[in-house]
Amino acid sequence: MSVMGIELHHLRGFLSVAEEMHFTRAAEKIHLTQPTLSRNIRKLEERMGVRLLDRNTRFVALTAAGARLQQELSFLLPRLEEALHPSAEEAVLRLGFSWGFPAHWPQRLMSGFEEETGTRVDLVRRDEKLAGLSRGEADVALLWGAVDTRDMHVVTLLEERQVAAVAKDSELGARRGLHWAEVPGLDHAVNAHSGMADFAQWPSGERPNVAALCTNFDEWLEAVASGRGLGLLPESVAERHAHPSISFLPVTGAPAVPLHMVAPRQGGHPMAGKLMSMALRVLARTAATEGERRC
Repeated sequence: MSVMGIELHHLRGFLSVAEEMHFTRAAEKIHLTQPTLSRNIRKLEERMGVRLLDRNTRFVALTAAGARLQQELSFLLPRLEEALHPSAEEAVLRLGFSWGFPAHWPQRLMSGFEEETGTRVDLVRRDEKLAGLSRGEADVALLWGAVDTRDMHVVTLLEERQVAAVAKDSELGARRGLHWAEVPGLDHAVNAHSGMADFAQWPSGERPNVAALCTNFDEWLEAVASGRGLGLLPESVAERHAHPSISFLPVTGAPAVPLHMVAPRQGGHPMAGKLMSMALRVLARTAATEGERRC
């Protein structure tokens, strides 16, 4: 006898037949075709080296070995399946972000993921470049702009236009927009820990002056509001953070800002890939729905 190759679906199939004493009804009960169930029972018998069922075209009966196996499995299989099913406290995936959490579609993603998988999604805010991934405080992260993705699996979800945040009572506050070529010559407020400022996109002699260095998004927003310098951010994030002392200006010619979903390549959460794939599907449906509305 060799138990190698015996799988849970073989045992579930046998137990269903033993309870129903009818292959067709047993197959319907566990959502298999009757030929597939018959093959699974034969494979189980081959691995165990005994006949479990006497069957012909008219009846099905348990052998002595089959009756013993049914008695054992009736007790063991429910306990095994319970042990393999994580508790509500254990079935959690932590989704990290540092600033600019997107509106609408992530909420649909999380509810759909929880319904489909039974795994709860908890949001984790960490004011650092990788939003908790590097410290093991998040399992997956949503990150705007250029990020250090070494040893990370990265899926780019979307790209958005950049806008400039400026103080309303500054000279720029009276403008209706900026051109990308103007941006390097202006003072900037920078969120050093988790912002999307990437001054490497300009030649070293033409990079903007950092007039205010902040450690999180809220500090950055108030630095801009007080006129310390302008800030760059994605359009949807600007829409969610209206501020009485800030104007958001379109920036002509600015490169688009990507939003990534990132997870560790090694030792990551087993459901991380599922969340990333589902995020792409949710965004595709969202784009299709918005396209239909515009038509």
